[in-house]
Amino acid sequence: MTYAYDPEITPWLDLFPNGPFADVHELRAMGEAAVRGGLPVYEPDIPIGIHDASVPGPDGAPDVMVRVYAPAERDGLLPGLLFLHGGGFIMGSVEQFDATATRIAAEVGTVVVSVGYRLAPEHPFPAGLEDCYAALAWTAKSASELGIDPDRLGIAGESAGGGLAAAVTLLARDRGGPPLCFQYLGVPELDDRLQTPSMRTYDDVPLWNSRATQASWDCYLGEGRRAATDVSPYAAPARAQDLSALPPAFISACQYDPFRDEDIDYAQRLAHADVPTELALYPGVLHGGLTPESAVGRRVLADMLAALRRGLGTQGS
Repeated sequence: MTYAYDPEITPWLDLFPNGPFADVHELRAMGEAAVRGGLPVYEPDIPIGIHDASVPGPDGAPDVMVRVYAPAERDGLLPGLLFLHGGGFIMGSVEQFDATATRIAAEVGTVVVSVGYRLAPEHPFPAGLEDCYAALAWTAKSASELGIDPDRLGIAGESAGGGLAAAVTLLARDRGGPPLCFQYLGVPELDDRLQTPSMRTYDDVPLWNSRATQASWDCYLGEGRRAATDVSPYAAPARAQDLSALPPAFISACQYDPFRDEDIDYAQRLAHADVPTELALYPGVLHGGLTPESAVGRRVLADMLAALRRGLGTQGS
């Protein structure tokens, strides 16, 4: 089909992978090609201290690797942010999102804990989710050591990481876990049922489409489990019946993203549950919206930073 893409992204369309993304091998090949093309680089205007740590994993599971980013010069406690990388539950890494985490630490003025959670299909649900929750528990327990204000601890994620962030937020509420003050869900992957109009329509868009999404859920839930009646809402937060008593949320969605409608629906349901919720829908762009040299790409980035500043109660650097 022909789509009314933002004119500023059209020169980049032929550079984006275009599938068909039939299985985990094709998806990982896409991710590896992106890494070979070079990871984003960000040079902060202020010194940022970065160190890796190994934190206790879920019961019976390995420790979880986290990378901590924090302004080197600080005056008192800073807010904290658990950051969960994207990658369809099956790829991605802390290293690939190093520039994003560094930028958030520098420009929002927060301690960022980026989580190296286990990936499917080798480690299907709930392995990655429990790793993320274990990292949240460690971050809250270590708040004093990390220089984090425990009353300003938030969570953020992109794509599958956004879905994991929504799920961790539900877990924290239901388990009486560390209280979260804010959730940033960037183009989150929330619904395994794949029945929304945007999911049914966008099976041919580049970068990420509904066929990639199907492969992603099959890996995360296990073959034959996608769209089963008993899929946990902690795997697919769109299935959660009760969205009350959750922290304020910012959700982003993109016009030509198969996740568009599930993201909009989740924002609406949060609002109906009396959760303060902002929704940003970006026109003419693909999953994520971040295209070099485009005005909408710069807007997506600026909106993310502004939302995090509001949600964490900081004016940034």
